[in-house]
Amino acid sequence: MRFQAIQSQQKSHLDSLPHDPIRVTLPDGTVKEGKRWSSSPLDIAKEISKSLASNALISQVNGVLWDMKRPLEGDCELKLFTFDSDEGRDTFWHSSAHILGESLEQTYGCKLCIGPCTTRGEGFYYDAFYGELGLNDEHFKQIEAAASKAVKEGQDFERIEVTRDEALEIFSDNNFKVEIINDLPSDKTITVYRCGPLVDLCRGPHIPNTSFVKAFACLKASSAYWRGNKDRESLQRVYGISYPDQKRLKEYLKNLEEAKKYDHRLLGTKQELFFCHPLSPGSWFFLPHGTRIYNKLMGFIKSQYIQRGYEEVKTPNMYNMRLWETSGHAANYRDNMFLLNIEKQEFGLKPMNCPGHCLMFQYRVRSYRELPIRMADFGALHRNEASGALTGLTRVRRFQQDDAHIFCREDQIKDEVRGVLDFIDYAYKIFGFTYELKLSTRPEQFLGEVETWDKAEAALTEALNEFGKAWQINEGDGAFYGPKIDISVSDALNRKFQCATLQLDFQLPDRFKLEFSAEDETKLERPVMIHRAILGSVERMFAILLEHYKGKWPFWLSPRQAIVCPVSAKSVDYAKQVSYRFSSYAVVHSQFLSCPDFYYSAYYKFPRAIF
Repeated sequence: MRFQAIQSQQKSHLDSLPHDPIRVTLPDGTVKEGKRWSSSPLDIAKEISKSLASNALISQVNGVLWDMKRPLEGDCELKLFTFDSDEGRDTFWHSSAHILGESLEQTYGCKLCIGPCTTRGEGFYYDAFYGELGLNDEHFKQIEAAASKAVKEGQDFERIEVTRDEALEIFSDNNFKVEIINDLPSDKTITVYRCGPLVDLCRGPHIPNTSFVKAFACLKASSAYWRGNKDRESLQRVYGISYPDQKRLKEYLKNLEEAKKYDHRLLGTKQELFFCHPLSPGSWFFLPHGTRIYNKLMGFIKSQYIQRGYEEVKTPNMYNMRLWETSGHAANYRDNMFLLNIEKQEFGLKPMNCPGHCLMFQYRVRSYRELPIRMADFGALHRNEASGALTGLTRVRRFQQDDAHIFCREDQIKDEVRGVLDFIDYAYKIFGFTYELKLSTRPEQFLGEVETWDKAEAALTEALNEFGKAWQINEGDGAFYGPKIDISVSDALNRKFQCATLQLDFQLPDRFKLEFSAEDETKLERPVMIHRAILGSVERMFAILLEHYKGKWPFWLSPRQAIVCPVSAKSVDYAKQVSYRFSSYAVVHSQFLSCPDFYYSAYYKFPRAIF
């Protein structure tokens, strides 16, 4: 009732505002007329076409995502998105999470926590606290039935802005929501959405109503911790997927079943590539055949380093926490680090290489003539992931990256970015991946000067345009320390993965006070730092490739390229000679061939040479 009272007050307030004429500019330059505080993006969509109005899920007003039914506040530039866009899909799945939340709350009386679309951009989940109840697959029919009821009712997603006190009153019986509200900045606009009986704390935006979700399914349930902290409340997470039609849902579920057959954990066991042991959770053992593939991936990247001007370096695995305080990780990443106490001083295993590379740049005076400096590092990294989040090779605690950092001048940004894009394109074509590019620009909260950001974004834009492949802009989604280019690859099963990284960083050079002598030797200038990886985590890329190839490795990556199998004991000596010659050839042509192996077959009792 409190929600309805606030909503009624806000509606009365909007009705009392002057409805002056406004100009709404569409992407093609067309201008539509509307009324301030009255016309909505949905009204404009209806003027364009009936089809667009029935398929548009979300809009963007002056670069800000906007509910289709939310009144426009003045002259604006308007974009409309359907399910075929990233903005449309993300909004569709976020709204579907609310439908899931409504089903869970109404069916089981749980306390809802958070319900976003997944980071991989494929579906959604909702975390909730159930007390003693343990959810499993048997509960899914009941959840889906409640979701189907919500969809059939065509419940509107209604948005209202509330004060902090009003929000605390609305969610007074949910300690999780209360904690979120209390942690919000004092100047943050708090919004609440309602669909049917569900009233949820959410910044939105959402699709117009629940009837757009024509197909809905629960996928799995798992455990989770409140805010990812193992010392906090134990929650249960329900994953779901939804589509605007049943056909796409059936295709997705079919692909999901197909993917299960080629799960990298299953194939890795069958092919004797790797395994994990409970004595070291999240840190995988790579067996001889798996190590061959692992080394081949690293060797492939190293062979390109020579041609592309990278110099490989090695840095320590452990640093005094003073380093991480300088870099900012002690304040923002401490919970994800493994910490040690040595001689009454605190140390941390490195979760990333960048601060160590800053020390390497800093250890002597640098000249502008040296730049760009491209440092590459395959050092082992450790991140303290929650045990419940560990997932095969895709989410681990110990891993290696084909990590590199480029230190350059501002006028070199474009050429360096272009070089990284060429590297990514070369590698992904060999793997058989298609990929998408997005430029993520300055967020609301950022470090540095606007002018520096504008220059960097202009350089990235120019590099992307020269690269010649289609790309999209992702307004306001850059890191707080610099803009970035997001690269997502698609595998043989049309699944998207984030692997490569390309980020500009103005913060770390400033924190470490990195300098180089300018052409005018009386001046010192600050370098720009580019974080760059092609494979990303070697472990994760290993898993993606194993599933992408469905276990059928291409010849250059295969751990079993040739087998020497003698037919009798008399042939063993000759077989060893052949094996040796293969081995020698493999070493010389190591870019294409794996290292050899020679062992006795348990079945034939004869030696086999494999390389």
